[in-house]
Amino acid sequence: MSKTFGELLKDIRREKGVSQRGLADSVGVDFSYISKIENNRIQPPSAETIIKISKALGISEEILLANSKKISLDISQAISSSESAIRFMNEVKDMRLSDHEWDRLSQSLKKLR
Repeated sequence: MSKTFGELLKDIRREKGVSQRGLADSVGVDFSYISKIENNRIQPPSAETIIKISKALGISEEILLANSKKISLDISQAISSSESAIRFMNEVKDMRLSDHEWDRLSQSLKKLR
């Protein structure tokens, strides 16, 4: 069974030796907000707040974003501003790619540039 966003955040925060108050101060939120997230009393925060949390913990933002099923505003804007990008995303959505396949696709796209 996969962990909730709150459980994952709590585990990572503890692994990094960061207190709720310390994380909250780094992110610019009240420590009770972090507590509510970790105890699953509220939904995961916005993608932008998740990115701040990731930076404060020194981890890749993709870990928490994927768990929360959110994407950053800049990614959303990049996709939504292009008909081709939307078409591409619709095509790969139907393919149901694994993480390994996404990584291979990313590497192939980098070689095209």
